[in-house]
Amino acid sequence: VQLQASGGGLVQAGGSLRLSCLASGRPLNNYAVGWFRQAPGKKREFVAGISWSGGSTYYADSVKGRFTISRDDSKNTAYLQLSSLKPEDAAVYSCAADILGRLIQGQSDIWGQGTLVTVSS
Repeated sequence: VQLQASGGGLVQAGGSLRLSCLASGRPLNNYAVGWFRQAPGKKREFVAGISWSGGSTYYADSVKGRFTISRDDSKNTAYLQLSSLKPEDAAVYSCAADILGRLIQGQSDIWGQGTLVTVSS
């Protein structure tokens, strides 16, 4: 499976964006999906994950209550809704597919190209 993230852009603090992760090559419902971000000079960090069924979701403490991960397997797409954005949320956001446990640990063999989120204060 190949993944392509999109939807990034420039937004003011307090604003919202929806990121998409489009899968091709294989059905996305074979995989759990995770979103990660990497800011300049920082390590990549896990942001959110959703199980292959969509029945379980996990979030980093820094985004709980503000970000929502979801998936629409009929569109072979996973989403990350970003709300109440803060300047510290600015980063390149990437999606990955694997089993959920590995994703939460930051591990995957399948990564999509990232999309840049910029938050102005």
